[in-house]
Amino acid sequence: MTDIDLPPRLNSLTFHGPLSEARATRMIERLAASSPATVLDIGCGWGELLLRTLEAVPGATGVGIDINAEDLARGRDLAKERGLAERVEFVEESALGTTRGPVDAILCLGSSQALCDPEQPHDPAAALRELRRLVKPGGRVVLGEGFWQRTPTDEELAAMWPGAHTGEHFLLGALVDLAIEAGFRPAWIETASREEWEEFESGYRHDTEVWLAANPDHPLAAETRARVDRQRSGWLNGYRDALGITYLTLVPIG
Repeated sequence: MTDIDLPPRLNSLTFHGPLSEARATRMIERLAASSPATVLDIGCGWGELLLRTLEAVPGATGVGIDINAEDLARGRDLAKERGLAERVEFVEESALGTTRGPVDAILCLGSSQALCDPEQPHDPAAALRELRRLVKPGGRVVLGEGFWQRTPTDEELAAMWPGAHTGEHFLLGALVDLAIEAGFRPAWIETASREEWEEFESGYRHDTEVWLAANPDHPLAAETRARVDRQRSGWLNGYRDALGITYLTLVPIG
């Protein structure tokens, strides 16, 4: 079976998260204003925000780490296309206990779990302490982290993902308090809009839905259809109005 036969994956997404072009541009402008020389992207995927940051800061170098080889290969291709291959490295490795710091700027969007013990429940406080360890004095951290916009109902939790429970996320105020306790000041606090969520959720499945419509009898169709239907239902019937994502621009204290 060739790659052409397989369902497409994430080709309609620019960013692997609910992030608009306008918000990304503003985030990068604020980050670039601190003139970082070294940038680390944790759980980088294909590193779109990392590449744009390097474009905005001539001479800066970056490292993106992730455990998904396919996404990393996409990032390397994008770097070559943009003339950034000499300034960025995409590395397939775990971020747990990483020694790739301290650096001037860190991107960690939807990936703080990569900094936590996989045998333990996700702990944003532990991730924030790791980010504080990895950033230089005067540096910046851009953290994209999930939070409850409100406490979800039992019915919504049951429709989300297996084992979903209210303790998985904090309310926004409590999450920001954790960042302060970890040794940061929150220089900018913003949250993804419903439009950004809809763009991401639809883009996440778009190519696969089109493929399923054109290949209803493909050997992988039943499995793919079941997976996509679960994902879409989890969003529409579960976390659509309960789960948010905040983008925090954090400055280390001291």
